[in-house]
Amino acid sequence: MMFIPSPFFNLSNRISRGVRKLATMSLTSHSSSFLLPNLPTDDGPSLTYALVILNQSLPKFTPLLWKHAKVHICADGGANRVFDELPGMFPHEEASEIRKRYKPYAIKGDMDSIRTDVLDYYRGLGTKIIDESQDQDTTDLNKCVTYIRDSLNPEHPNLCILVTGALGGRFDHEMGNINVICCFPSMRIILLSDDSLIQLLPSKHHHKIHIHSSVEGPHCGLIPIGMVAGRTSTTGLQWNLDNSEMRFGGLVSTSNIVKENIVTVQSDSDLLWTISIKKD
Repeated sequence: MMFIPSPFFNLSNRISRGVRKLATMSLTSHSSSFLLPNLPTDDGPSLTYALVILNQSLPKFTPLLWKHAKVHICADGGANRVFDELPGMFPHEEASEIRKRYKPYAIKGDMDSIRTDVLDYYRGLGTKIIDESQDQDTTDLNKCVTYIRDSLNPEHPNLCILVTGALGGRFDHEMGNINVICCFPSMRIILLSDDSLIQLLPSKHHHKIHIHSSVEGPHCGLIPIGMVAGRTSTTGLQWNLDNSEMRFGGLVSTSNIVKENIVTVQSDSDLLWTISIKKD
């Protein structure tokens, strides 16, 4: 007798395979410890930081990010921001000394925003100038991330890219920056502004997020990006998800509140995690 599986049998098998897949996922830890004066060693893997500066106002904590980062890259007009704005964060020091101290390792992009005087100044200090004006199909952030991936990632497998100036300003620029972190799902990339951060939580991992309540929160969100998130579960939030479906046009977990020192997230789709950054 030939056995023909019923639709219910197939559905049960798919659910069972999905549960086994979730059970065997690796755990990835995340932390915003780069916002602290000193990097702790007890809340996740030891990371090497790279700082990318875009052409938006510098967050007040830019010097702190610079201190933690091993390499500093300006995306085109981001060099104008370093040249113009960083000296103002040190009002009791000479602007020329600040500019020498905060010299980017490289400036990369299509060179349509950087001023000539700024370009000449950093070239004179030995900064690498990488002109990719022939490439109009990728953003300056994409160009910088590609450079970091190809040049630094082989030497630093636990690399984390911090991006300032990624949020605020024109909405299409913001969406372009979010698209970049989706283009590089295997890399840790964190988009930053004075108010908040955004990073991708790939669905192939479970995620454990260490919360530093002195510098971030309590407002947070989990946002499906590009597709329906069929099953998402969390712990540590005021309004936790329990195998919940999220989609644009339906439920999206915005304006949530962090309630614990650790938040866990697992989902069958990639999600954006965002949390507020405290002003003081």
